Amino acid sequence: MTTTLETQPVRVAALYKFARLDGYETLRAPLAAFCCGRGIKGTLLLAREGINGTVAGGKDAIAALMDHLQAIEGLAGLEVKYSGAAEMPFHRMKVRLKREIVTMGVEDIDPAASAGTYVAPADWNALILDADTVVIDTRNAYEVSLGTFTGAIDPMTTSFREFPAWVEQHRGDFEGRKVAMFCTGGIRCEKATAYVRSLGLKDVFHLKGGILKYLEDVPAEESLWQGECFVFDERVSVSHGLAEGEAELCRACRHPLTVEDRLSPKFTAGVSCPHCFEARSDEDRERYAERHRQVELAHARGAKRHIGS
Repeated sequence: MTTTLETQPVRVAALYKFARLDGYETLRAPLAAFCCGRGIKGTLLLAREGINGTVAGGKDAIAALMDHLQAIEGLAGLEVKYSGAAEMPFHRMKVRLKREIVTMGVEDIDPAASAGTYVAPADWNALILDADTVVIDTRNAYEVSLGTFTGAIDPMTTSFREFPAWVEQHRGDFEGRKVAMFCTGGIRCEKATAYVRSLGLKDVFHLKGGILKYLEDVPAEESLWQGECFVFDERVSVSHGLAEGEAELCRACRHPLTVEDRLSPKFTAGVSCPHCFEARSDEDRERYAERHRQVELAHARGAKRHIGS
């Protein structure tokens, strides 16, 4: 855990905060300059409802960025999860302006004022083992495919925009029960709890710090997590103690792949996997194979891999 973080040369910070940022547009250029000047890479999203993103850099650079962000009006108390990486997991720095920092597509949802009850990782097991609790994974299906909590419901969404409709369809299953939701870093489930509470459901909870904080804090021998946790960078996944996982990305469709997926006859590195093989033509696979060859040649020459590879 701490040893893994401290011994890795790159520090990764997954952060968010729901807060009203009326002048968020003016933050874009200064933040980009601050990060680029310190060798920080990754993505930060700014919207009227707050900030969200994952960035990576040296320990001192990331610490300076966190101090800088916390000093911005409204962003004190920023939710941050740290992990380590052997190599820089991002290719460039991007600061983007958005309508929402996590896109649900529902107007007038204010997580800063109406989110559900936080549950610390140490208390999460007791909540989700309660027979009266409905446990919902608010992530998308491709993320859930790598791992989830014991007994959790997978809504099988391809986008967070689909989540409200799924909740409406299953609302009757949640009436009179505790509803516990979780996501990677805490942001999606925080917004999801605000939406569920807006429907009149009262006993709504979410995992503070998300799966990442749970994997950091809860010993593997006590854990109810099964598999690995997908992360949105070149590490692909992490496991207990936030150690880098074994998953890889299919470079054709970007779906995360388990070790078992890569043993499939439908898997060819850089060309296809069990999730996209039937949806691609032979011509597509020939094109992907040529791209993969070019990437391998560039890698052999010591060039940086293209972000889309």
